[in-house]
Amino acid sequence: MNLLDKLDAAATARKALLPDGVGAFGIPIEEIYSSTEARIGERRILLLGTNNYLGLSFAPECLQAAHEAIDKEGTGTTGSRMANGSYLGHRALEQEFADFYQCHASIVFTTGYQANLGTISGLVGPGDVVLIDSDSHASIYDGCTLSGADIIRFRHNDATDLEKRLRRLGERAQNTLIITEGIYSMLGDQAPLADIVDIKKQYNSILLLDEAHSLGVLGDTGQGLVEKTGLINEVDFITGTFSKSLCSIGGFCVSNHPQLDQLRYISHPYIFTASPSPSTIASTRAALKLLRNGKHLRRQLWNNAEQLYTKLSKTGYQLGPEPGPIIAATVNSPQGALALWNGLLEHNIYVNLILPPAAPENKSLVRCSINAAHTPEQISYVGQVFAKLYNSILE
Repeated sequence: MNLLDKLDAAATARKALLPDGVGAFGIPIEEIYSSTEARIGERRILLLGTNNYLGLSFAPECLQAAHEAIDKEGTGTTGSRMANGSYLGHRALEQEFADFYQCHASIVFTTGYQANLGTISGLVGPGDVVLIDSDSHASIYDGCTLSGADIIRFRHNDATDLEKRLRRLGERAQNTLIITEGIYSMLGDQAPLADIVDIKKQYNSILLLDEAHSLGVLGDTGQGLVEKTGLINEVDFITGTFSKSLCSIGGFCVSNHPQLDQLRYISHPYIFTASPSPSTIASTRAALKLLRNGKHLRRQLWNNAEQLYTKLSKTGYQLGPEPGPIIAATVNSPQGALALWNGLLEHNIYVNLILPPAAPENKSLVRCSINAAHTPEQISYVGQVFAKLYNSILE
């Protein structure tokens, strides 16, 4: 089988899950009206398939900051951070992230994916070990692969299994990086951080926490799971993204370890990627201020999440273990998930369809992303449509 034949085989496998004419992935969004509404074809639809958790994508402060940055600094940096891409705004945002987390230092990356890729591959290498949750994001898996370290998975959110695997490593546990996430993107569940921290300290390992989906969502000021649990000083490295609650694109790593700064000299994804555009940095800085002072936004987000979670649970849907900004209905077959996804779209509701192998346990997910800009009336409508489709499709 040559290279092109492999692509044909992948296309055949995809078509086996998705009938011809069903464009569930990469569906074209023709026009965006607000943080909650858009146009697909000729239909005005309700957006529940974005990670716009605080609803800041149209915040006037962010729009103004982006416009001003374009006027002053142009459309792009045209170079990496090491070459010519560390503008005043990039350095200011790094300081603001460090201040936000009350950490020694911060590094800004061009994407959230590269934040994990660059941090992990810079921290560990051949001869080291990474212990990762089995449900880790692809960027974590890819960062581990790039590093050349030995990769060991522990059962999802199972601290007992983590401890067992560390115990087996013996002295190598001291050269082990443990990686977990604040909120997991498939089912919206949270890591048992207190248990993981206790184990990490017991074996003198290093802990990296990816707060991509929990930044802005958890904690009084939105730091994430570290703030909710009060364990920020026990986590060695925190990574995250700008592409969710901050409504931009980019990523970061913060740490109290002074060695963080050395990643700038050894991390290929940092060294060899053009730095974020000035407008991206400017809008992110504005969004970070809104996030930090966004108690009312978090309150509305959680009200919406609990409203929809309760409705879907009472209807009979199999959901993740707790309410949150990600509410995913587990469906046993790809065909059932596709029918549910299609039915929602026919009622002008856009959500995410997750099919094997991306979904856990070889099942399928229909995933909703809730945000603070959704009104109670919109959430109520979504719940009613889910209930209608459950009775006609899934029951």
